[in-house]
This record gives sequence, structure tokens and C-alpha cells, in this order.
Amino acid sequence: MMDDQRRSPCPVSCTLDVIGDKWTLLIIRDLILGKSHFSEFQKSPEGIATNILSNRLARLVDHGIVEKYPSTSIPGRDAYRLTAKGKALRPVLRSIVKWGLEHIEGTSRELD
Repeated sequence: MMDDQRRSPCPVSCTLDVIGDKWTLLIIRDLILGKSHFSEFQKSPEGIATNILSNRLARLVDHGIVEKYPSTSIPGRDAYRLTAKGKALRPVLRSIVKWGLEHIEGTSRELD
């Protein structure tokens, strides 16, 4: 997001502008868990629509959190992986998992 489009210089606000919608961290979760293809993200239990998935993946690529590369397992298809910037979100997701396990009944562990 360009500086002139930010709501404020607050790091919480700026981070939420990039990863704060209800789908983006789920895609990052799936990447951490080993998913890399569009069809794999679609199979997640949350049921993301294809247009939203396409949009979020493109935004993650634009922000340098995810990179797109030619799939080695499905010729002619793209795959996705976290960049170093994306991998730096792993402790954030761990904290969210820990909080959810401690404070939301019925949750179960997904991330190491």
C-alpha cells in the first residue's frame, strides 16, 4: 500500500491493511502447512471463493509476502510459497493459535 493511501502511520493499522481481512491469514496458514497450489487452497475447510482467493494471492504477491513460481508437480500451473517476509509471519500465527486454544472453546491445533 502506498504511503498516501495509509489510514495512519500506526504499524498495527498498516499491518491490518495488508493482512487484516478474514482470508489472508488463512492463506498464509495454508502456505505454512505446505499447500502451494490454488486447488489446495480451495480445499481448506473455510471455503474461500475463487475470486477472493485470486485477489488475496495477488495482493500477497504484490506485497512481497508470497511469490508465484512455475509448479514442478503440475506442468503449466503456478504454485505459491512464502518469501522471507511471509515466513516472518509464522510467530504471529503461532500467537493467534495459542490465543485461540486458550480462549475459544472447541478450537484445535493446526500450526507447530
